[in-house]
Amino acid sequence: MTDTTDTTELTDTTGHTAPAGPVAFPQDRTCPYHPPTGYAPMRGAPGLSRVTLYDGREVWAVTDQDTARTLLADPRLSTDRTRPGFPVPTERFARAARERRVALLGLDDPEHRTQRRMLIPSFTLRRAADLRPSIQRTVDGLLDTMLEQGAPADLVSAFALPVPSMVICGLLGVPYADHEFFEEQSRRLLRGPAPEDTLAARDALEGYLGGLVDAKARGTEPGDGVLDTLVREQYGEGALDRRDLIALAVILLVAGHETTANMISLGTFTLLRHPDRLAELRADPALLPAAVEELMRMLSIADGLLRMALTDIEVAGTTVRAGDGVLFPTSVINRDPRQYADPDTLDFHRASRQHVAFGFGVHQCLGQNLARAELEIALGTLIRRLPGLRLAAPADEIPFKPGDTIQGMLELPVSW
Repeated sequence: MTDTTDTTELTDTTGHTAPAGPVAFPQDRTCPYHPPTGYAPMRGAPGLSRVTLYDGREVWAVTDQDTARTLLADPRLSTDRTRPGFPVPTERFARAARERRVALLGLDDPEHRTQRRMLIPSFTLRRAADLRPSIQRTVDGLLDTMLEQGAPADLVSAFALPVPSMVICGLLGVPYADHEFFEEQSRRLLRGPAPEDTLAARDALEGYLGGLVDAKARGTEPGDGVLDTLVREQYGEGALDRRDLIALAVILLVAGHETTANMISLGTFTLLRHPDRLAELRADPALLPAAVEELMRMLSIADGLLRMALTDIEVAGTTVRAGDGVLFPTSVINRDPRQYADPDTLDFHRASRQHVAFGFGVHQCLGQNLARAELEIALGTLIRRLPGLRLAAPADEIPFKPGDTIQGMLELPVSW
C-alpha cells in the first residue's frame, strides 16, 4: 500500500501511451484509494484500449470521460446479462449471472424503463431530503453505541455497514426487528470474493424477501415502504410477477447499501490518510457536499461497468463490432487528465464534477440522491463527533477488498 499522508505529494502513475498489449482486468489495488498499478498503461490513453477478462476474452475498455459518457448514453450498448456472449469479469460474476433472476440493472429498455418508473418516486431528491432527519437519528444512535462501548472499534461493523443497511431496510419497509439478519447477510456479501458464501447470502436474502412479499400481499405485514407500494400497485395489479418483484427487492437492498457502506469505510480511511484535507473539512463543514463528490470520483469503488454492443458503433476513431464487450473501468475514467488537473490529488475545490461513479445515461444509479445524503450525514457526523478519530492499526496492515469486488475496507480499526 502506498503510505501517503497528504494527497499533494502523490506519485503520478498516469500513462500517456497506448498499451502495448491487452491489460488484465480486474486487478487488485495496492492502495485501496488508487487504481491498480497495472492499469497505468490505460491512463491518459484517449478513447478505447483492449483488456483481457478472467476467461481470456478480450473486450474494449473505455479510458476517457468523453468517450465513456457518449457510450453509456448509447442505446446500442446492452446491459442485459442474459444475452448470449455478454462479457463477465470474474467467475463469481458469471455464476451470479447464470443463477440469478435479472432485474433493473441487467435489463434493457423497455423493460428497464418500466421497472425504473415504478421506483423513481421513492428515490427523488425531495424524498432523500425528507429522509435526512431519519438518517441523522440512525447515525447518531450508532455513534452513541460505539462511544459507549469505547475504543478501539471496527468502523465497518459498528458504523459503515449498519448505517445504509438500516436506512434501506426502513425505506423498503423491512421490519426493524429483522435488521440484524440483513446486516449479517450484508457482511457475507461485502466480504467477497468467495462465490459460495456470496451466493448463499443472496439465497438467504431471496428467501426472506419472498416471505415478506407474501406476507405483505396477505396483509399480515403492513407498512408504508417501497415494497408495500410495489406489492399494492404492481404485484397486486399484475404488472410484476412474484419472481420479478423478489429480484427487484434484492437488487434494491444490495445496491442500496453495498456501495454506500464501502464508501463510508473507504472514505473515512482516505480522509485519515490525508490529514490536511480532513482538517480543511473540519474547519469548513460547508465543503462536505464537494468532499463527497471528490471522494466518489477518487475512490471509484464500483470499478467495471459492462456492456455489449448490439450493432457496429464508430466511436473515438474505433469500430466496436456487434457482439463486442465494452468495459468501463471507472477508476481510470474518473482520473482522466483531460478533465481533472492532478487527477491523483484529493481536491475539494475542483471545478469539474462530471465523474461517472454513479454511471451515466438511462442506467445512472437510481439511488444517487439517497447515497449522497447518507454519505454527507455519516461522514460529517463522524468527523464532528469524534475530533480525535484515528487509525488503530498501521495503515498497511488493514485489510481491504480484492479487485473482483466493489472496493472497500474489510475492517477499519479506529480509536478516538
